[in-house]
Amino acid sequence: MNDRVDLNCDMGESFGAYRIGADDAVFPYITSANVACGFHGGDPSVMRATLARAKELGVSAGAHPGLPDLIGFGRRGMDVTPDEVYDLVVYQVGALQGFARATGVPLRHVKAHGALYNMAAVKRELAAAIARAVRDVDRSLILFGLPASHLISEGESAGLTTASEAFADRNYMNDGTLVSRRRPDAQVHDADEAVRRSVRMVREGKVTAIDGRELSMRVDTICIHGDGPHAAEFAQRLRQGFQAAGIGLQPVGA
Repeated sequence: MNDRVDLNCDMGESFGAYRIGADDAVFPYITSANVACGFHGGDPSVMRATLARAKELGVSAGAHPGLPDLIGFGRRGMDVTPDEVYDLVVYQVGALQGFARATGVPLRHVKAHGALYNMAAVKRELAAAIARAVRDVDRSLILFGLPASHLISEGESAGLTTASEAFADRNYMNDGTLVSRRRPDAQVHDADEAVRRSVRMVREGKVTAIDGRELSMRVDTICIHGDGPHAAEFAQRLRQGFQAAGIGLQPVGA
């Protein structure tokens, strides 16, 4: 049972003239921001501005590298090799690290985005490539991943600190993976349910899969998606719900 948790959100996913996500409304309630690095979303100006906002509000910042697929928002699988994944992650984390140094914001973690995250959770060779990339750029960075997934085991094998991540706004299959976004039951839409599930995941380390099976998991950090239709409401309600349950909020590694 945990008495504290990190509340993270995928941020900085707007690019050019396109506005994505409710960053301004979400930022006051979270403790960690996963900042898009330009491949699935984000651009140089958005990266800089998002880091500056994180610094202003005292929110921990991390890199959120994804597949090079702006049209699909990084949520479509691609036939990438481990070497390609390594290069994609080094490139994106390095780019955000440059902005982080320029704005005086220390990067604390790395969380792969979308399809890259889900693919690496079940494909050891891709998880190992991500872990090596993070280690080679900065071994002090914490690697986020699904509990008990290859991202966690390969991160630990690479000598990284890892953080097991649960999702407030997504449903689970009975093997602990996330329900595909192609299914109508992929997302949690009710704020009360999201709060109840999240408090239970932190307090008891359990969540109910869509088939009714009880899953056990370690939870260090809870994610909401910044582009979700209820992102701002979920962020506020989750923070209130954790506080009411006596669960403290702080960034992973703080």
